[in-house]
Amino acid sequence: MLTRLHYFNCVVETGSISAASRVFDVQPSSISRQLAALEKDLGIRLLNRTTRNIGLTEAGSTYYEYSQRIIAELDEANRVVNDLQKEPQGTLKLSMTVGFGESCILPLIPEFKKQYPKIKVQLELSERVIDLVEENVDIAIRSGRLPDSNLIARKLLDNDFILCASPEYIAEHGTPNSPNGLAKFDCITYGYSGWRDWFLMAGKPIKLTIVDHLTVNSVNGQKQLLLNHAGFALMPRWAINNELKNNKLVHVLPEYILSPYESISSTYAIYLKRDLISPKISVFLDFIKNKLKSVTH
Repeated sequence: MLTRLHYFNCVVETGSISAASRVFDVQPSSISRQLAALEKDLGIRLLNRTTRNIGLTEAGSTYYEYSQRIIAELDEANRVVNDLQKEPQGTLKLSMTVGFGESCILPLIPEFKKQYPKIKVQLELSERVIDLVEENVDIAIRSGRLPDSNLIARKLLDNDFILCASPEYIAEHGTPNSPNGLAKFDCITYGYSGWRDWFLMAGKPIKLTIVDHLTVNSVNGQKQLLLNHAGFALMPRWAINNELKNNKLVHVLPEYILSPYESISSTYAIYLKRDLISPKISVFLDFIKNKLKSVTH
């Protein structure tokens, strides 16, 4: 249909089928067939043809006004889309877990905005699993890969869970000699059902016996309890890196690998599989990947 509109407009503007055929580098018969098909579809004659010239009928004149607008708007749409592919701009919609978003991503957004001022960032911090297509989300940041074959998961960093507590709690209660000794201490667990248990990663994962006197459904909530001397918690390093560096928290039993899940996990940026990735998505992925390397080490 668009080809017919292009041919129709060009015939009107050049005044002949032969002239239009030279513009599009096609045979005059090809343009004639397309114009005839257009008139047949509409059920009305658009052009008066004589051996010497071509003129618009009354219906053709009205149709040409609309056809001009359609083609002009299509050209503008193509220009805008091409500009979007060349320069990062537009609205970037992100969804991420609350803990990772607050600890790792939100502090980076001001610098990202400074580098890419034409990108408008919309953030949703939530634990729920979202549908990228239905909710028109560009990137979701989650732990673990999603099974959907239409998605790409780009690894951002390892979660690197470590057992920790405040120096004050340790001074009062001591530390276990091994992971099996955790049953004698206060343990703060994460409220999400898939991450509530603790495992010793030694070949086959071994589920540990712990007494979870405190459960909270927030990584930052766990951190606040730790800093206020409530017990031991298994935390991703990215959530407590600064607290470890300034000795507000202590890494306990560092010789063991522990996890709140039956496998070692990582955090991924998840986005739709497309032939062309929008520049706004590409630059954000590259930006946070590079920044997270320096922030978490």
